[in-house]
Amino acid sequence: MTVRVDLNADLGEGFGVWRLGDDEAMLDIVTSANLACGFHAGDPAGLRRVCEQAGAAGVRVGAQVGYRDLAGFGRRYIDVADDDLVADVIYQIGALQALARSVGTTVSYVKPHGALYNTIVADTRQAAAVARAVAAVDPGLPVLGIAGSAFFTAAQRVGLRTVAEAFADRAYRADATLVPRNQTGAVLHDAGEIADRVEQMVSTGTVDSVDGAPVALAVESVCVHGDSPDATQIARAVRSRLERRGVRLEAFC
Repeated sequence: MTVRVDLNADLGEGFGVWRLGDDEAMLDIVTSANLACGFHAGDPAGLRRVCEQAGAAGVRVGAQVGYRDLAGFGRRYIDVADDDLVADVIYQIGALQALARSVGTTVSYVKPHGALYNTIVADTRQAAAVARAVAAVDPGLPVLGIAGSAFFTAAQRVGLRTVAEAFADRAYRADATLVPRNQTGAVLHDAGEIADRVEQMVSTGTVDSVDGAPVALAVESVCVHGDSPDATQIARAVRSRLERRGVRLEAFC
């Protein structure tokens, strides 16, 4: 049986005259693109352009929703009220959906970003708010996240499809959570090492933690961060390795 997996990246994270990553190059490699929605990064003209490029490349567009935190790139926790978080997530999906439709494509899924993504692994209150927001916009939108998380539990309760994600270029702790970015070794940079790890993830459903012990992971989609300095090289190495091993790269929706 052919193994299938999605390869996604966070794109559209430039703002005004500032460019972050090479979106166009990454769209030639990945099968799904998690696009910023203006709260943690991204501006309307840039996001519309990336939506159009993604459509031309046959890449699925996802709304990467986050905290309202441009200055911190969405990587700072915010203790936001439930109703405010619901409205913020609805607003972000709606904005990106309008931009996508204006260039002939559509938002196909939702992925939380940064601190929000990490928070709703365990925070049941914010997890429920994000799930409720997605379902309010379109209960047919799948959500990307970590298997076994509070977010997946909340999403399944409101009838959303959940898609288990693993991170190519991030280190894992023994409890299958990500090593915080402020700790040494949290972000990986060696393309060959990362390709080895992804091959292990996809073929065995495990990854070696920072403690050296194998950690079980459910993997339907693999993320390569588009803002890493070597993102394009890493994504190409991962794709090439998986294809050489007979894995079929295709979007999950």
